[in-house]
Amino acid sequence: MFKLKRGINSVSPVTGLFINIFFAFFALVCIVPIFLVVSVSLSDETMVIANGYKFWPEKFSTYAYEFLFQDASQILTSYGITMIVTVVGTVVGVLLMALYAYPIARNDFPHRKIFSFFIFFTMLFNGGLVSWYLVYVKMLGVKDSLLALILPMLVGPFFVLILRTFFGSLPSELLESAKIDGAGEFRIFFRIVVPLSVPAIATVALFSTLNYWNDWFNSLLFITDSSKVSLQYLMYKTMLNIQFLTSNTQAAQGASQGGSVLELPSETVRMAMCIIGIGPIVFAYPFFQRYFVKGLMVGAIKG
Repeated sequence: MFKLKRGINSVSPVTGLFINIFFAFFALVCIVPIFLVVSVSLSDETMVIANGYKFWPEKFSTYAYEFLFQDASQILTSYGITMIVTVVGTVVGVLLMALYAYPIARNDFPHRKIFSFFIFFTMLFNGGLVSWYLVYVKMLGVKDSLLALILPMLVGPFFVLILRTFFGSLPSELLESAKIDGAGEFRIFFRIVVPLSVPAIATVALFSTLNYWNDWFNSLLFITDSSKVSLQYLMYKTMLNIQFLTSNTQAAQGASQGGSVLELPSETVRMAMCIIGIGPIVFAYPFFQRYFVKGLMVGAIKG
């Protein structure tokens, strides 16, 4: 009787203390590497090479950021391209994946097995890089356009199967009752299925956002115009240029003014690029966290 009076959500003080200590330690493990990256990015390159990474700069320097922002307009342009591609790709992609997953999750859809096999087959086999490239360049003609950065990752087969599994767990009686009340398929989907599937949709949207934000390969393949490259590809290209100049003294002298050896921050600029690249994506986690909690509360039993 004592356990029943305490309630299902109550925990003992010892258990609560252990949980708090565990999550405090986990949060610390996540924060410490970020703090180290910030510290190294604000350190002098020579001190980092001589003494390694430190949690506090031995010699404070902003040269890594000054080096990167010598072409600030290009960084801002790539930032804008990446944000547009991420937002548009995530919204349209999640909508298409949900619309594909919902019918194949319905037992009354006669061709559900065929379409399920089709999406699953693409996870196991593909036509190769050359044919994949020719489809987008020759057939669709999206080279040097933002569509080249959006279309290749618009629909993920694995994400479709995740949504299909979640949609299939929804009670069919609920959908049937909506049909009896006169609701059409689109109204059932957007007014009933989507609100009940917020946790799954938010999870897919989060991973889709990360995929678009971290993508650099599509820019490498399809984009030759520097005004349309993504931020991650710009950082990747900058790092390759630094590595080349560092290993090639003659090229470094040619790139410098007056024939002197160009001072290139290798380690510190790598960390500075991590800070610049992480950008607004850090705000995606608390944004989606809202919908995780909201989705978990949908359909909760109330006394």
